[in-house]
Amino acid sequence: MTLHTPTTPRFKQNSRDALANENLQSALRSARNGFVGKRAIAREKIGVAEFEALRDRGRDLKDHVLANLGDYLEAYEREVTASGGHVHWAETAEDARAIVFDICRKAGAKTVNKGKTMISEECGINAHLAEHGIAPVETDLGEYIIQLRDEAPSHIIAPAVHVTVPQVREEFLKAHTHLAPDRDLSGLDTLLREARGVLREKYFQAEVGITGANMLIAETGQSIIVTNEGNGDLSQSLPRVHIVMASIEKIVPTLEDAGTVLRILARSATGQDASVYTTFSQGPRRAEDPDGPEEYHVVLLDNGRSNMLGTEFQDMLRCIRCGACMNHCPIYQTVGGHAYGWVYPGPMGAVLTPSLIGVEQGGQLPNASTFCGRCEDVCPMRIPLPKMMRHWREREFEKKLTPGTVRTGLGLWAFFARRPRLYRLGTRAGMAALRLMGRGRGRLSRLPLAGGWTASRDMPVPQGDTFMAQWKAKR
Repeated sequence: MTLHTPTTPRFKQNSRDALANENLQSALRSARNGFVGKRAIAREKIGVAEFEALRDRGRDLKDHVLANLGDYLEAYEREVTASGGHVHWAETAEDARAIVFDICRKAGAKTVNKGKTMISEECGINAHLAEHGIAPVETDLGEYIIQLRDEAPSHIIAPAVHVTVPQVREEFLKAHTHLAPDRDLSGLDTLLREARGVLREKYFQAEVGITGANMLIAETGQSIIVTNEGNGDLSQSLPRVHIVMASIEKIVPTLEDAGTVLRILARSATGQDASVYTTFSQGPRRAEDPDGPEEYHVVLLDNGRSNMLGTEFQDMLRCIRCGACMNHCPIYQTVGGHAYGWVYPGPMGAVLTPSLIGVEQGGQLPNASTFCGRCEDVCPMRIPLPKMMRHWREREFEKKLTPGTVRTGLGLWAFFARRPRLYRLGTRAGMAALRLMGRGRGRLSRLPLAGGWTASRDMPVPQGDTFMAQWKAKR
């Protein structure tokens, strides 16, 4: 699955394939309740009132940043430059790829170690480096597993959540040729030790390390990454060159503001009070430093985000990539991340993907929602995801990208909805017809013009009068 050719227009077929994939369904069942339960416990532990107050502060903080984004970006660049680092501005993913490759080429890099970074996935950095003879090595365990499988992440914080333990063992036996076929890799601990042994060597071989950034601090010029494995620290401190890749909305004004976001990030993502590692980096190694890179580069990516400012989709730029929305989404929990066909899955992907690659490519994703509202309920930044999905549905309809049957059905409904008497007559006639068709059964297993519904569920036969008639009688 390549990220340069999104399969989001095939979301329906992707979903059918996901539902038929027994290994995927087994993995999703195993992961389904973990994140949800842990977040609930973390929320109760800190106190519901305090947690909700943090969400309000986080929302207001990010709104302030977006209203003053240019000023904070310029302040951040000044601080990075003052510390001896370099800031590179990338308007598009192509620009970012060219910048990263140029830095690696000048460093004489043959190997690049990478911490987990969704921006590098968005830009297709791995494929681009490999095409030019530079070997990228993912050091996050989940990312390492899917790199062996030649797959994209299926979750923004748990990239290999779709892979079962037997599948990981199979990949390790194929990739790690030093292993005996009867090597015990049956448990997570043995798999972890094997991956650690292989990756430890890679840390000392790489000339360049690439990490993402959970936040960029305008006040100090620092970048922050949060991890649970420590791989991010090694990826940025051991190579001679460190490249930070981040999108422009990751800015926060001060260290204190960063603390506010950190207090809700891990609790929303994994249910932890804080991630195991919270790492601050700032510029290249100084004379008195025991380790660190000789060069420090920050690649700031726009890639369509500035076009979202001032629109009905600006609130999406508050996202801190915690993954809570997809952890609680019944659609994501059923089909997994790869069905969404690009970098960002789940409800946040259903809004962000069409914003970045266009509604023509990503227009199916906003329809992948029951509008249950759980994503907005749990979002630490209170992003109104359902509302923005509705906006994308409107854009899709306006551009006549929705299927003809849908447009015809909506047009027919609109005709009757504007004529109350006809509407009441039509609904009564429809209910009478359904009662007649389902006489003696109570449910309909097949229904004309509704095969998409009855293919996987029965249609209950209506009981009593229409809602409007009942409302009129009771009022």
